[in-house]
Amino acid sequence: MGKKKYKAEEIVMILRDIELEIGKGLDTAQACRSAGISEQTYYRWRKQYGGMQIDQAKKYKELEKENARLKKLVADLSLDNAMLKELQKGNF
Repeated sequence: MGKKKYKAEEIVMILRDIELEIGKGLDTAQACRSAGISEQTYYRWRKQYGGMQIDQAKKYKELEKENARLKKLVADLSLDNAMLKELQKGNF
């Protein structure tokens, strides 16, 4: 079975549902099983998204994407800069 990719807002909703189930008396393993995720995934998500609202989770994911894009851009520009410096020195 393939992995399902969850959107940030879906993760927040699943975490809320699991917290409600735990509040009703289910243990964590049963609540996670009913939500269709593993306990490990639950704890990882809780660490990353715990306490966030849906709009905050969306913004967080957008910022992660933007950060990754900017890091790639910086790496590309640094490589270009290094190549130009080598060409200028005549070491090619």
